[in-house]
Amino acid sequence: MDNLRFAPAPRAVIAQHFRWEVPSWFNIAQATVVKAAARHPNRIALIEPQLGRQTTFAELHTQSNRLANALQALGLQRGDRVGLLMGQSLELALAHLAIYKAGAIALPLSLLFGQDALLYRLEHSGARFLIAERTTLQALNPDLPAETRVIYQDQILDLLQAAHPDFVPYPTQADDPAIIIYTSGTTGKPKGALLPHRTLLGHLPGFRLFCNFPADQAIYWSAADWAWIGGLLNVLLCAWFYGYTVVAYRTQRFDPEEALHLLQSQGVTHTFLFPTALKLMRQLGRVRTRPNLQSIHSGGEPLGAELLAWVQENFGLPVNEFYGQTEANLLVGNSYQVDPIRPGSMGLPYPGHRVEIIDETGQPLPPGAVGEIALHTPDPVTFLGYWKNPEATQQKFLGSYLKTGDLGSKDPDGYLWFKARADDLIKAAGYRISPFEVEEAILHHPAVAMVAVVGVADAQRGQRIVAHVKLREGQTGTPALTQALQEEVRKRVGHHAYPREVHYVDELPLTTTGKIQRFRLRE
Repeated sequence: MDNLRFAPAPRAVIAQHFRWEVPSWFNIAQATVVKAAARHPNRIALIEPQLGRQTTFAELHTQSNRLANALQALGLQRGDRVGLLMGQSLELALAHLAIYKAGAIALPLSLLFGQDALLYRLEHSGARFLIAERTTLQALNPDLPAETRVIYQDQILDLLQAAHPDFVPYPTQADDPAIIIYTSGTTGKPKGALLPHRTLLGHLPGFRLFCNFPADQAIYWSAADWAWIGGLLNVLLCAWFYGYTVVAYRTQRFDPEEALHLLQSQGVTHTFLFPTALKLMRQLGRVRTRPNLQSIHSGGEPLGAELLAWVQENFGLPVNEFYGQTEANLLVGNSYQVDPIRPGSMGLPYPGHRVEIIDETGQPLPPGAVGEIALHTPDPVTFLGYWKNPEATQQKFLGSYLKTGDLGSKDPDGYLWFKARADDLIKAAGYRISPFEVEEAILHHPAVAMVAVVGVADAQRGQRIVAHVKLREGQTGTPALTQALQEEVRKRVGHHAYPREVHYVDELPLTTTGKIQRFRLRE
């Protein structure tokens, strides 16, 4: 797997020499903490500032061995699903490692879930165990499935003491399932994306590039919950594959001042900040004391040129945006040290991934044409399928392409440009309008903090454009401001794209990963 430690070079050069090396036998825990413990046993793997705890790679390895033994003594078997309802912490990290070592399947669960969301995932996955933060679970007071055994987070370290420190990991194959992450779709019940152990390998080329080729030692932190693929794979597991230190810091709600202090006080060198987090940090105004960052990376929604410029001015380096989804993550992105960033573009495909714009028949489209963004398979990063949902799995593929459900285009140099979710694209008076273009135009106005644009049914136009605007503190929505925002869109996007309605709101509906829930605004 030395191929995954390539040095800086233009993307085209790296891609030309890159080849996937996926071994038949592969285990996430073995490839991360076990190998790091052999190379750097005394290096700090996890820092928990709120508790004053630091854990080395050697300690992680031994403690996760103990936990794997303890869980097996309680009846854990290969293939069992284990729900994990905990925030960023040593206990959550140990649980992931022990589950992978035992050949079981981790089921990450967000602390923000309500009772129904939690129960659906436990029941649908058939979870045998639930390891949970006590106060969170007791507050929800769910009627848990009879077959689900609960272990509380505050019992984990006591369980370790009585267990043996040696454990022989189950010999998992690269295609064996490791993780189920339920995706939050806009319609219907969430679908459980089943990820194999090899999916970690599929993330690594993108990780190297969007982190600007980190040196032998680095410190990572993200506010992204480890219950989601962005926090778990893009940060924690990829960082540990290369033997880097991760900061675990849990907050109930993202606080931009707190985040800035953490970056500075913990000496964080690399951070993943989702778009909503960056927008909230921008509201602080000028950053007077810059943290010593070597990379800022973001993904989930386009940032827009105005926000990118603010980050560059206040943090002293560009944001490397990346693109992917739970079913196939880290496919495309920027790496400003080796390829120029084109503001508004998602960047170029990462080495090893063939990403195309396809039409309804599965044929690649020429540069400039708008179609669906798709990944050519086989590819190590792709999921195995949706848990207990073969019909949805089949619909996800068109021939050899995995469809993302996102619309985009590719320019003559291979850069990809996101347009919209297929179900978010606005079709008004014969025009196909990306909500992100309209949002970016509105964000140029200094009174605007955040904005979400949707299309709603209109008898004459098919759809009309509606903007939901959250203003900066001290600003007030007035007819004059509405006209100014509409004019901003006319000037920057075109007369056809200006919002016919502007609603001023205190908050925008967000998913637990910080994405705007446009379907709720349409409703």
